[in-house]
Amino acid sequence: MILVTGAAGFIGSNIVAELNDRGVRDVVLCDWLLDDLRWQNLGKRIFIDFVFPEDLAGWLDRQNDVEAVIHMGANSSTTVVDGDEILRKNFLFTLRLIDWCASAKVPLVYASSAATYGDGGNGFDDGFSLQALRRLRPLNLYGWSKHQIDLVVAHRQASGGALPPKCIGLKFFNVYGQNEYHKGDMASVVCKLFGAARRGETVTLFESHREGVPHGGQRRDFIYVDDVVNIVMWGLETAPIVDVLNVGTGVARSFAELAEALFSAVGKPADIRYKPMPEVLRDRYQYFTQASVDRLRAAGFDRPFTTLEDGVSRYVQRYLAAPDRYR
Repeated sequence: MILVTGAAGFIGSNIVAELNDRGVRDVVLCDWLLDDLRWQNLGKRIFIDFVFPEDLAGWLDRQNDVEAVIHMGANSSTTVVDGDEILRKNFLFTLRLIDWCASAKVPLVYASSAATYGDGGNGFDDGFSLQALRRLRPLNLYGWSKHQIDLVVAHRQASGGALPPKCIGLKFFNVYGQNEYHKGDMASVVCKLFGAARRGETVTLFESHREGVPHGGQRRDFIYVDDVVNIVMWGLETAPIVDVLNVGTGVARSFAELAEALFSAVGKPADIRYKPMPEVLRDRYQYFTQASVDRLRAAGFDRPFTTLEDGVSRYVQRYLAAPDRYR
């Protein structure tokens, strides 16, 4: 039996789909469905139980046949300001899950984030040591909460503290792809701009407010969700025992290039204009992210990454422009 938290969400639902595609049916899902139609992410899935997050601790106490936990559940909003909510949902919930997996000797793969790197001033090297991690300065509550979990894992690893037999943290960079439709403002640029691009309308990106960076020249390490799922499955099956690793392609591409790839995928000429970035975001905005993937490769993940152009084309043709856009 495999437990997946955040199972109705973007990455979680793609993981559940992959497990089903590999013939795994004994999957238990943990999430809230809420009222944003995320239940449709699970419309084609097979699972044997569903647990609400507030009931998970009691459910786990009654189990003795959980083989692995894939923990994707979190409040992933980078603009949330309720620190207590973030602490409860992201830090304390994950900490209790780590403790349970350690006690029950169950492998755990959990979601960290590139938001832990803050403005990137200290680089994007996923060095797994307290010294390396303590140099990072997240810019928002979400990144801070993920960073604190990474610190706990590193501290326990260094001090001989209680950890699951396998504990892999994955620092997701800018993930895009199918089943993100419920995310609203937190959905990828591809998802949000698809409708306008398909109609041949002008799409809007943020202006740059940094000298030397042109409008649309802000760059991100964009990674297609299928690649992310492949890394999660590799982490569960063959990754090192305890580690925190970057999940990106190792290549930074601009938002302008992303929009151009989208227009190409829908067969329309690119038409892009720019608008000022809201002032509330300017001091917390990442102008550049690029995962160092050397440690991921050294750990044994050797599959090629999907290029931006191929990923956007696949997303558009197989999902966004299809009658059924869900995996």
